[in-house]
Amino acid sequence: MQKFLFLMICLAGCLEATTQDLPPIALTDQWLERIEALAPKSAEGKEDADRNILVFSLHTGYEHWSIPHTEEVVKLLLSQSGFASSRASKDIAVFEPEVLAGFDAVVLNNTCPERDYRDLFYDVFRKNADMPESLRKSEAARLEKNLMDYVANGGGLVLLHGGTTIQNNSMAFSRMTGGSFDFHPPQQPVSIELAEPDHPLLRPFNGEGFTITDEPYFFKNAYSDKNFRPLLYMDARELYGLEPEYLEDPIRYISWIRAHGRGQIFVCAPTHNAQNFENAEFLEFLLSGIRYAAGSLDVPDAPVKKP
Repeated sequence: MQKFLFLMICLAGCLEATTQDLPPIALTDQWLERIEALAPKSAEGKEDADRNILVFSLHTGYEHWSIPHTEEVVKLLLSQSGFASSRASKDIAVFEPEVLAGFDAVVLNNTCPERDYRDLFYDVFRKNADMPESLRKSEAARLEKNLMDYVANGGGLVLLHGGTTIQNNSMAFSRMTGGSFDFHPPQQPVSIELAEPDHPLLRPFNGEGFTITDEPYFFKNAYSDKNFRPLLYMDARELYGLEPEYLEDPIRYISWIRAHGRGQIFVCAPTHNAQNFENAEFLEFLLSGIRYAAGSLDVPDAPVKKP
């Protein structure tokens, strides 16, 4: 009987540990009004007129329920602060050079591709049954190059959560952005620490880490080089659902910035749940990261490998 009770207690603990998912919430006017009240009312820094930001929200693979929330939050942050106008799109035609030229930065909002190729552009082209396979691949490679050239020539790039997976098997893209998505353990409360509390982009947090419920993202490929300026990190030893290999390097960065050519990149992985936007400090951090990517904030971005 005692053994039975012990097993039941263990089972209950396991169930509790694996049921941390936050429920989807509706994107309503009331919720947006709440975010509006928390969001920054201005954006100090360079006075740059006519800033324009592209918010790209196409997914061909996993669909994050928070995609529409994230899109609206980014648009609200830009408009309410007076920093920039925005355009939302799910059409890969925006990655033609002449279209990209009209934007100061591109925000990739949970742009998850299918799991086999992990190439969003290829996924779109392979829906065309009349398109030769060789052309699908070459066109996908061309659009990837367009985006990389855009950044190298001075454009900004923001990758929010699943946005990091858009070209996940491309080492060239991984080197540009600082890493590729590897996997995440079950959604759970994550203690997030500041890699450099005095960094200008982290000032909204007043030197204090915070806890959110999220999918804790782990990265691979170029991530091992840590060729970026880390902003936020988590300690893998505090998480559950990990294989031992992921504990060998326990400090895992989940947000960073880096320069690429004349352009700048901001990565922020912990935005799986829309509830995470209900935090004034986090909203200010996101706006600052977007402004850095768009070239409006001069902040230290040289690589630093450890917090």
